[in-house]
Amino acid sequence: MIKDSIIAALWSISPFGEAKVGIPYGIFHDLNIYWVLLICFLSNVLVFPIMMYFLDNINRYLLRWKRYKKSAIWVARRAKTGSGDKISKYGFWGLIFFVMIPLPGTGVYAGSIATYILKIDRKSAFLANVIGIFFSSVIVWVTAILAYKGIS
Repeated sequence: MIKDSIIAALWSISPFGEAKVGIPYGIFHDLNIYWVLLICFLSNVLVFPIMMYFLDNINRYLLRWKRYKKSAIWVARRAKTGSGDKISKYGFWGLIFFVMIPLPGTGVYAGSIATYILKIDRKSAFLANVIGIFFSSVIVWVTAILAYKGIS
């Protein structure tokens, strides 16, 4: 149980799935459904402050390297064209909706990058990300429970 809980939490912190992968992992490994929602949600919330620290401090240092800078500019342009218009237009609510959609390329990592690029107020962006993560987690949680019951 502890091992599977840790793996579910790590998936929820990972940029390769976030809670969209952590929650189904936990449910399909027979963890308590409420425990899975709690640890995956809280783990995914931790991403925002970690990303803000990275973007404020470590990113500036890494921009000295040409290959990193080229990749960072590509990610920034993609984030701006993919979500920037809607987040800029709808602000707080746009960020919630963007983070809430449980699809690849959306979520707290993209929301954090959009916050940094669009220079959104950090406190309201954190709240928007938390609300978006919560709704996304609940959508994935309910879907995973229904799928697990259908398989069982």
